[in-house]
Amino acid sequence: MGSAKIPSVFLLYVVFLVILVFKGINGQVNNWLNGHATFYGANQNPTTQGWPNIIWGLRRKIYAGPLICGACGYDNTFHAGFGVNTAAVSGTLFRSGEACGACYQVMCNYRLDPKWCLPRRIMTVTATNFCPPNNNGGWCDPPHDHFDMSMSAFFRIARQGNEGIVPVLYKRVSCKRRGGVRFTLKGQSNFNMVMISNVGGSGDVKAVWITGSNLRSWVPMHRNWGANWQSSIDLRGQKLSFKLNLVDGKTLQFSNVVPSTWKFGQTFSSQNQFS
Repeated sequence: MGSAKIPSVFLLYVVFLVILVFKGINGQVNNWLNGHATFYGANQNPTTQGWPNIIWGLRRKIYAGPLICGACGYDNTFHAGFGVNTAAVSGTLFRSGEACGACYQVMCNYRLDPKWCLPRRIMTVTATNFCPPNNNGGWCDPPHDHFDMSMSAFFRIARQGNEGIVPVLYKRVSCKRRGGVRFTLKGQSNFNMVMISNVGGSGDVKAVWITGSNLRSWVPMHRNWGANWQSSIDLRGQKLSFKLNLVDGKTLQFSNVVPSTWKFGQTFSSQNQFS
């Protein structure tokens, strides 16, 4: 009796399983993806989220930007509800500002860099800024998935003394926030701009509507930049309500969260929060 031949389809299936195993070892299963990370310079105040003044070491490119409100527009990460565990993210993650407020779990890939990675350390960070590309092969250039983390967050996953880039594994996670969603009113007269922060759930806002106590319908707002949304109607002297739709599809209404006595520059915290 001759030896049985193994069908070619079965061999292809075995090869496919082997590929999956190796990809899994490299972080491509269980929603973990490959990326890289570094940290803000030591002179960067983690509570002010301007374009990061980054002075990169030998393994980095050089970028220096003005300390303004940053690509998401958060004036202060404590005021916005995020604390110091924040990161500027590359364009592939930033999505033209849609990622502002999104949360990621990040861990250093110890298998790829045992010298500088701390094993089994996981840090949750909020995307609060944009790491701009230099179009010269930098880590923030497409198609890199890159996190420029606050120093305090970075050294929870990497060893002190590392001044360069480390490989990381990352995945999107739900944001856990204290208190309700916050609305900061900006603009003037019939130009209303609202910065929305401390958003739970997926954290990233896809669509916003606004209405006043004298209106009978919802008015769609448009993303001006980052976490700032605008409308062109005069709502002074009215109670304001908002409706938010997140990237994950969840929608929540915030009725009369702003009193009729509001003024530009004020922040109002709601009682409602995404889970």
